[in-house]
Amino acid sequence: MHKYYLTHLQELESEAIYVIREVVAQFDRPAILFSGGKDSIVVTHLAKKAFWPAKIPMPLIHIDTGHNFPETMDFRDKLVENLGVQLIVGSVQESIDKGRAVEESGINASRNELQIVTLLDTIESHKIDAAIGGARRDEEKARAKERFFSHRDEFGQWDPKNQRPELWNIFNGRKRMGEHFRVFPISNWTEMDIWNYILQENIAIPSLYFAHQRDAVYRDNTWLPASEFLQLREGESIENKLMRFRTLGDITITGGIESDADTLEKIVAEVSATRSTERGNRSDDKRSDTSMEDRKKQGYF
Repeated sequence: MHKYYLTHLQELESEAIYVIREVVAQFDRPAILFSGGKDSIVVTHLAKKAFWPAKIPMPLIHIDTGHNFPETMDFRDKLVENLGVQLIVGSVQESIDKGRAVEESGINASRNELQIVTLLDTIESHKIDAAIGGARRDEEKARAKERFFSHRDEFGQWDPKNQRPELWNIFNGRKRMGEHFRVFPISNWTEMDIWNYILQENIAIPSLYFAHQRDAVYRDNTWLPASEFLQLREGESIENKLMRFRTLGDITITGGIESDADTLEKIVAEVSATRSTERGNRSDDKRSDTSMEDRKKQGYF
């Protein structure tokens, strides 16, 4: 009798596709939170496979801070066009103009936390009842507490002490009026899994992930890219480096690493040998030991 075995990546893929299909089965207006980073790209690819040959039956939501990498925005627009899916854009600048959010000031000013208001307003205005994200448990200790189906109250807030059991992969999507869920299909994936899957499936990703020459300044043990938003401290200088990014966020908070990995194979080899977390280069996570959990409790991704 022939035995059928799944590889590690096939098991992860199967689990993620099952979760995505459960979302469409249980909710009326689901959406995919799309940042243009590798994790949200993989989630979108999995959604494509989950419903092929039909189109992805839900829109992509992108929260535009106005401080994005130009390469990320170009990639987003091309992907949406190729997939033929609806794109919903929430504007942080619009939230600021309406007085819904207040711009930070100072040398370390960021719009990262301001995304919370814009995201919650976008979810409410489009009546989204399930927002699928690309968060993984290995990324950060607060995200390690998440379940696949993560409940949010009527204010969009997350209570880590009030998580629902998910025995035997049975997901409880019941909610009251005004509440919604965040869903994380790739919770059990690691950074290494993501890169091996991208390599296996030959998934297109932004050029920022590959080694390239870029002007940057060394700050807080990482290379911050030079941009119109970067304010130099006394004694800092801009240098041109061969570098790449392990994670993508706003250009103001995303640090790069010196690297010559210009192919997927080289990136996989580099990640397999590294001993530091990918979010160690994100300045938004360095504001406090609980910065991620504090933001998530307010309604962050």
